[in-house]
Amino acid sequence: MRPRFQFGTPFRPRLRPGSPLRLRLPLGSPFQLLLLACSFALAAYAVVRLLDRDWFDVALWIVGAALLHDLVLLPLYAAADRALVRVAGRHRSAVMYVRVPAALSGLLLLVWFPLIGGEVAGRYTAATGLSADGFATRWLLLTAALFGGSALLYVLRCTVRLRRATKERPSADH
Repeated sequence: MRPRFQFGTPFRPRLRPGSPLRLRLPLGSPFQLLLLACSFALAAYAVVRLLDRDWFDVALWIVGAALLHDLVLLPLYAAADRALVRVAGRHRSAVMYVRVPAALSGLLLLVWFPLIGGEVAGRYTAATGLSADGFATRWLLLTAALFGGSALLYVLRCTVRLRRATKERPSADH
């Protein structure tokens, strides 16, 4: 059977003899188009409000964050994941029980890093009237809970798998 599309060949729509060429744009329903237009309007409003005061600092932060992620963080966590897969060996299914809490913990660290590091404690207290103490402790406790819950789920999964294997095994004749 010949494939319908091969790379390197130009796209030619199949037409029936005598039928006019009608190309339709793949648009959604009117509700989807309205929802898309509203989300673009909301995003445009957010960008205008965000860039209203410190547009240079915001642009610098976005470019810096993109470069930091792509040039530093991505190679680091890709190497860590490869090392984890190598260490896991034949227990590759256990890798997900480390990946998920590590990703969630890392995301929380990135979002709350200024407060976890204590760099903006004065500004946070002035803006909210709340103390900025304890963010690092709460992040560590949340990270421990994520990894502990993941370990508990892994142990439960292994226990269920072991029980199923024991029930399916034929009994030995003595």
